[in-house]
Amino acid sequence: MWGDTSTILETLPQAGEHVAEVACVPNNEEVGERVQAEGPREAVTDKGYHSNDTLQALAEVEVRTYISEPDRGQRRWKDKPEAQQAVYGNRRRICGERGKQLLRRRGELLERSFAHAYETGGMRRVYLRGRENVLKRVLIHVGALNLSLVMRQWLGKGTPRGWQGFSANALPTLLQLWMVVLAGTTQESASQTAAPALCTESSSHSTQNEQITSATDC
Repeated sequence: MWGDTSTILETLPQAGEHVAEVACVPNNEEVGERVQAEGPREAVTDKGYHSNDTLQALAEVEVRTYISEPDRGQRRWKDKPEAQQAVYGNRRRICGERGKQLLRRRGELLERSFAHAYETGGMRRVYLRGRENVLKRVLIHVGALNLSLVMRQWLGKGTPRGWQGFSANALPTLLQLWMVVLAGTTQESASQTAAPALCTESSSHSTQNEQITSATDC
């Protein structure tokens, strides 16, 4: 298994490609103004991604890093001036106001979602065999998490706990409304099906009347 310090050098360019695709979508000027088509210019991660090689590699491509630094004690920088410069630059940025703000935002948007999926959702331990099966399970689970976020934005409710403060009479009302919608759809489809049959029957009667002009068939 690859560590976080190695995977970020692959996932960050992939994120840049996705950002460029979103920025170039037609009729999407609002999103295009919020992202940069040339790719990410800043990287905000936890301390698991902190290493000399990672910081040096990101500094070479002019990506500003805001990576939390683990406590490694006193460092020795003999014959490592480039690594020292990259580490000290990252340390200076995470101690600034912007760095603290970005790290707080990361904790709000990412860590909270991970906690909801892995702790509350029970994805910390998966009883499946094979990496592909685990990836499918995580994909379905995270898709449901995203759906709950959409429902929360749309209806104001998206989690089981969120329904606790909801009125008990609301659920039967929603069910009745859904039954009325289904009944209306069923009646409409039935009327559309019966209309051609009535037309066929009336045309057959008109044909018989044209053929039989009198009772004596003269």
